[in-house]
Amino acid sequence: MSTPPSVGSPLFYGVFFVAVLIMIAIDMLSLKKSGAHKVSAKEALAWSVVWVAVSCAFGGWLYWEIGHNQALGHQLATQKVMEYFTGYVLEKSLAVDNLFVFLMIFSYFKVPPQYQHRVLLYGVFGAIILRAIMVFIGAVLVSEFQWVLYIFGLFLVYTGIKMLKHNDDNNDEAEFAQNKMLIWLQKHIRVSNQLDGEKFFTIENGKRIATPLLLVLIMVELSDVVFAVDSIPAIFAVTTDPFIVLTSNIFAILGLRAMYFLLADIADRFVFLHYGLAFVLCFIGIKMLIMIWGIHIPVAASLAVVFGALGVSIMISLLYNRKNGRS
Repeated sequence: MSTPPSVGSPLFYGVFFVAVLIMIAIDMLSLKKSGAHKVSAKEALAWSVVWVAVSCAFGGWLYWEIGHNQALGHQLATQKVMEYFTGYVLEKSLAVDNLFVFLMIFSYFKVPPQYQHRVLLYGVFGAIILRAIMVFIGAVLVSEFQWVLYIFGLFLVYTGIKMLKHNDDNNDEAEFAQNKMLIWLQKHIRVSNQLDGEKFFTIENGKRIATPLLLVLIMVELSDVVFAVDSIPAIFAVTTDPFIVLTSNIFAILGLRAMYFLLADIADRFVFLHYGLAFVLCFIGIKMLIMIWGIHIPVAASLAVVFGALGVSIMISLLYNRKNGRS
């Protein structure tokens, strides 16, 4: 009888990377075929359904591959798949906050909707590479130094409290204009005063210079670095299995572009969503910290808390909008 594959074996990583590469190739071909156009809500919804379906299918394959081997068993399969979906939902929900920053960046640079999806596609590629590197670094740190989890926990609680104190009345675009990295880039990169379609570079006076879209791409990538610092520690509270951490994170990121266009026109209606996200970060951070006393919150309970917090914040937002006459 052949030895069953372990979670995170070459077979698992191979299937995962093949699935990711196929979906990226399909996404790129669809982008090339459609050209520069405004992504409709219907198109964004269709792609969102596709990405979620692929993520769920991978979770189903993971359960079958682990569960049909007696040496591993259905109990381990259930545990790993529950960790995968909990991590996926957690990363997907935290990515929503990232979308608000994307909206602000595009608004600041006055990028038309038809030119946004190419930036987001390249941004997703960069995010995948970044997340993969950070996951493996985090896995090594957690493996060698268990106390790193408590530092992660403290950081998440701090981030959650900071998010709770966020004032929606702040002029985010005015603050963004004072961003030190943006100011540095504008001083050191020669940038055209206007866009040139979807191009990141253009020719002016016979010289090749950057377009504002390049600055947009750089700021999108840098914003993902900031959010990765929050999301990667959060998922290590769910599981320390690097394969589960990586796959749930990457699948959540892959659907980010479609989710952006799906929520772009209605994002401002979720006025209380950041409170739900802040609660989730604090909960995950506390979950990490109480492990020092041997207290472990089940994965199923964590998933219920994440769903509950987001659901309540969205429901309150909708009721608030209805009360104030906003559809």
